[in-house]
Amino acid sequence: MNKRKLVVIGNGMAGVRAVEEILKIQPNEFEITIFGKEPHPNYNRILLSKVLQGDTTVESITLNDWAWYEANGITLYTGESVVQIHTSEKYVVTSKERIVSYDELVIATGSLPFMLPLPGAKKEGVTAFRDIYDCEKMVEASKKYEKAIVIGGGLLGLEAARGLLNLGMKVDVVHIGEYIMDRQLDPVAARMLQRDLEAQGMNFLLQKNSAEITGHKRVKGLRFSDGSWREADLIVMAVGVRPNTQVAAGTDIEVNRAIVVDDYMRTSVPHVYAVGECAEHRGFVYGLVAPLYEQGKALAAALCKEEHPGYQGSVLSTQLKVSGVDVFSAGEFMDSDETQSMQWIDGINNTYKKIVVRDGKIAGAVLFGDITEGAKLFGMIQKKDHYAVLEKEMAQGSGSKDERIASMADHDTVCACNGVSKGAIVRAVCEQALESVEDVKACTKASSSCGGCRPVVADILDFIKRNGVEEEAEKASICACTDADHGDIIQAVQAHPNEGMAQLMHRLGWKTEGCAVCRPALYYYMGVHSSCVPDILEEQTADGTYMAAPRMYGGITGADQLRTIADVVEKYSIPLVKLAAGPRMELYGIKEEKISEVRAALSASMPSYGASLRAVGTCAGIRYAKYAFHDSLALGRKLEERLESFVFPAEVTVAVSSGLEDEAGSLGENVGLIGAPGGWELYVSGERLYASMKPDDAVCMTEALLAYYRISAFYGEEMDSWAGRLGLTSIREEVLKRKRQGISIQNQQAAAAL
Repeated sequence: MNKRKLVVIGNGMAGVRAVEEILKIQPNEFEITIFGKEPHPNYNRILLSKVLQGDTTVESITLNDWAWYEANGITLYTGESVVQIHTSEKYVVTSKERIVSYDELVIATGSLPFMLPLPGAKKEGVTAFRDIYDCEKMVEASKKYEKAIVIGGGLLGLEAARGLLNLGMKVDVVHIGEYIMDRQLDPVAARMLQRDLEAQGMNFLLQKNSAEITGHKRVKGLRFSDGSWREADLIVMAVGVRPNTQVAAGTDIEVNRAIVVDDYMRTSVPHVYAVGECAEHRGFVYGLVAPLYEQGKALAAALCKEEHPGYQGSVLSTQLKVSGVDVFSAGEFMDSDETQSMQWIDGINNTYKKIVVRDGKIAGAVLFGDITEGAKLFGMIQKKDHYAVLEKEMAQGSGSKDERIASMADHDTVCACNGVSKGAIVRAVCEQALESVEDVKACTKASSSCGGCRPVVADILDFIKRNGVEEEAEKASICACTDADHGDIIQAVQAHPNEGMAQLMHRLGWKTEGCAVCRPALYYYMGVHSSCVPDILEEQTADGTYMAAPRMYGGITGADQLRTIADVVEKYSIPLVKLAAGPRMELYGIKEEKISEVRAALSASMPSYGASLRAVGTCAGIRYAKYAFHDSLALGRKLEERLESFVFPAEVTVAVSSGLEDEAGSLGENVGLIGAPGGWELYVSGERLYASMKPDDAVCMTEALLAYYRISAFYGEEMDSWAGRLGLTSIREEVLKRKRQGISIQNQQAAAAL
């Protein structure tokens, strides 16, 4: 079989990670060629500062050595960049005039350091801080000269300054802003960091605007716009980066701030992809590791024709060690008129925590000194948890390190860059007898990228060594009638699928005949996990009468249905007919002895709603709704017809909107579908799960989602609580797997009956 030719322009972290993801899916599908401008194999650029500081070597930050390329049959050309792309003929030309054809092309050229266009910027002794060559220049300068200036008080500038201090130079950090790291920290955390760095020997010149680099051939100093001057033998510019899109110039590839891509990292030209800092997704360019790795997965799935929800954008978090000081920030960390914040400062231990709240939901956080809670807070931000979960903790303090580690759930993410959870680390340590953080890194990849999570990994490892694996927390019984919890009941029902309710209650040691809490739960689990299903429970109201709700598929009704409802209301003297949310029509006040007759009369022409799927709401459809892209009425009706007979752990609401105006209120329901130019988008409690789906795919993915909810949620657990407990990332992956395996609610029910 002829392999497809894959050419990757760029040998950095984003491009090579995309290749790794491709090899995981189809290791023998592609003949891969990679071009890299530098003379090295792929290395961890984030850890360059550690090389400069003398804490590690170039070899130790190498991610993929020469042997890896050879073992995977990859042709690597180092010291050679691509200068032309011919998209029509599908070949590239390199700086060495090499011509290489491709079937698929990935542009991963990263970014270039931004050099201030100051007079004197070309003088000897002025450098950026972006690659190994820059590190080598700075090391050589430190052997001959004493004074350095770093322009830029962001993360890169501070790391460069720390390295130069380690090399024995006196360092001034020049920053145009009021405080350092103003893109990652709030003023309080920034000033705490500044005090620590000043204690290490750094000097800060804030709110200084650089005007001219002085000197004859070599730099002698830096003049500012206010007329002041500072002596320097070396000037390092660390003022930011810009996407490297040079290779796309002169082609048909769309470029805005960076190369424009869709959710699968496809550019405007067929068979050409872009990933990493050179790519612009939905108007954003990402420079952190975790988003770039997520992009690589989406790209690999597209190239290998695997199902994938596509890259959905990222909530950014920064978890770093700046010159030995731990800092963390995520989401919205600055105060505004629309936000509130909770703050906790420990002046003795020099720690700081700030939680930013928007509309009652956790929207952002800043940590300084102790970042153990970073992963937990990041998860809360992603899930938009209510701030009340943290009020008690903020009042009492965050507890000891051991208490924080013990309180982390197994599914809490520790390494956001590589998606490694606490549970994965614990299992690896216990199963493989890991002894050091380096062992954990090699086994799980936790802390192998930015290194920001290394302190948390070390704390988890230390906790396990001293305490062992924490024992399972004391379980909470489902109610006072029994000591069994939800898990016990599910296991019993699965082990004894043909037993009735009384037998199961006896087996599980029920102390009473059950109550309004446990009997419905047991009934539900019997319906989902076994073939023994009792009669359907009627929906009883507060006054002892019953309610019935005629089903209107997709919220659509007509004269015949309305006439039937009117006849039933008159015949049985039903006192209240009410239009309810959902949307649906509810008939209240039906006497117990008449409820079966009423349901039978209604179901002669239409079924009635059960207690779980409330309704599938729709907007006016593609003909009548403004700005409609797709047919919400047909999709809503089809969904309701397929879901009507199934019972869920809690009431489920579904809505379908034809366009982005969301006229059906899909974002406010448990499950929402919204028509977009690229296809249907699926939402769970307002959070997007999938995009760009055809109508049949939208139905299948919604079914797979609800099937997973039905089988994995506890009875009474609302869908938003379930999504918060499991996390959208794990739900997204599991639903995709279930769809590929063809698991729907229908065959799930059939399997339970076997």
